[in-house]
Amino acid sequence: MGVPGPFPGSPGRPDAPVLDREEVDRALERLGAEYEAIETSLLALQDHAGRRLLEGAELSGTTKERWAAAERSITVLWSLFDTYTAALEEARELRERRRWPSAEDLAELTELLHGEGVTVPGAAAADGGPEGGPAGLGERFSLEGLVERMNGLYARSLDVIVAADAVWSALPARIDLLSAELQRTRSLAHSVGVRPGEHPAGDDLERITKELLRLRERVIADPLAFWVSSSTGSSAPGGGRPDTGRYDRAARALEEIRREVAAVLDVRQDAERRLMQLRDVLSRADRTLTEARQARGEVLAKIAASEVPAVSGPSTALHEQLAAAADYRRRAQWHRLSPLLDSLEERAEDELHRARESLTAVTAPLAVRAELRGRLDAYRAKVARHGLAEDPLLTERYDLARRMLWSAPCDLRAAEQAVWRYQQAAAEALEPPPEGRGES
Repeated sequence: MGVPGPFPGSPGRPDAPVLDREEVDRALERLGAEYEAIETSLLALQDHAGRRLLEGAELSGTTKERWAAAERSITVLWSLFDTYTAALEEARELRERRRWPSAEDLAELTELLHGEGVTVPGAAAADGGPEGGPAGLGERFSLEGLVERMNGLYARSLDVIVAADAVWSALPARIDLLSAELQRTRSLAHSVGVRPGEHPAGDDLERITKELLRLRERVIADPLAFWVSSSTGSSAPGGGRPDTGRYDRAARALEEIRREVAAVLDVRQDAERRLMQLRDVLSRADRTLTEARQARGEVLAKIAASEVPAVSGPSTALHEQLAAAADYRRRAQWHRLSPLLDSLEERAEDELHRARESLTAVTAPLAVRAELRGRLDAYRAKVARHGLAEDPLLTERYDLARRMLWSAPCDLRAAEQAVWRYQQAAAEALEPPPEGRGES
């Protein structure tokens, strides 16, 4: 609704010049155009989708208060328009009485068009304020002043309607889409064991579900509570934007849960493989420990030594935790399974390493005996290649060392000494004689 341009003279001033015929006709034409624009704007306001929604909604809070005031303003607006229409029709009828209006007609037309001759009841004069005021009192306006008053009422009413319509157009549909996404996420989460009371993300899904329900109810009942007026100071109706803060926070929280559910899905898909690998590692560790215990018995039987370390049994704690992991897998408790698998994988590798070290430590005496046997046979072959196999000293020391190494239990210290003495004797026998030795 536009504001008409300035008229000649000053409204309501007794010394204002009387309009001539051409000025009256131009003023009536201007006011007629203004009348058409006002009527078009009022009809558009009447048919505005936001207004129809406001009239049919069960409102609360800020919106209820502001819409009640806007409805009163719209009622006053129509009343003022009717007054404006009647005044304009009166001026037109006066002008149409004569083709060439008299001086008295022009003076009366000047008063109608520029003077403050339009009386408005008290409620209308108060800009549609709260009911209960001094309705019997009135106020006089010029036609131009009446248009300005209507412009103010129209802008305030339209601001409420446009803001509410903008919020209703933006937020409920987005909330519904997010709620649909939430339901899909809940279904997927439930299938992988992410449920309220069993997984933190399941509790968060319930919280977001309730938040979206509350948010939608509040947006429908009080849309203006979610309207942020423009910070630029613009006076245009609807200057601002919907406040999507609560919606955005819920959307971000849902996205975090979706990522967590996706991680749980990865755990589920990978859990069986990891469990099989864990069982294999622990099984190898158990077999190695069993082999170490058997080897220890053999060492104690074949080697006369008291330094053979004891061999512990399988880790009961690891097997219990592996059973717990399998139970989590069956119950789809992926949020508990994932950190347990991480811990078990590291500890299972440590257990296998411990078992291998235990086997190595237990079988060390057998390895020493094997090394001594190999060294003795190697020197025996070397002596034979030099034709000294029948040497009495070498034969005696070889037989002594061999009996020690091939008897049970074997005294490794004594056997090592015997092999060393055989090595020394062989080295001396294989040493070439000095030059000139044995000559006369």
